[in-house]
Amino acid sequence: MLNEFAELRAENILELKAMNIDNEKLELTGTHPELGLVTLKNLLACWTAHDLSHINQLSRVMAKNYKSEVGIWTNYLTILQSERV
Repeated sequence: MLNEFAELRAENILELKAMNIDNEKLELTGTHPELGLVTLKNLLACWTAHDLSHINQLSRVMAKNYKSEVGIWTNYLTILQSERV
């Protein structure tokens, strides 16, 4: 699945680059059915933040695997103190 994701991601990035999005295009608007008027800039920023939230999730899960090995340093690592870990 990771390979498929990587391939699709690469294709999507190529498509975005081919659109030659400049500052003027970033200000183009559309209407979201729930949120109302949004700009392309809003949408792209949302996609970026969404991806970063997945990276955050992965980091928490990976850190959890080291919780018992960290020992006394757990108190210094906030990622291991979270209830979500």
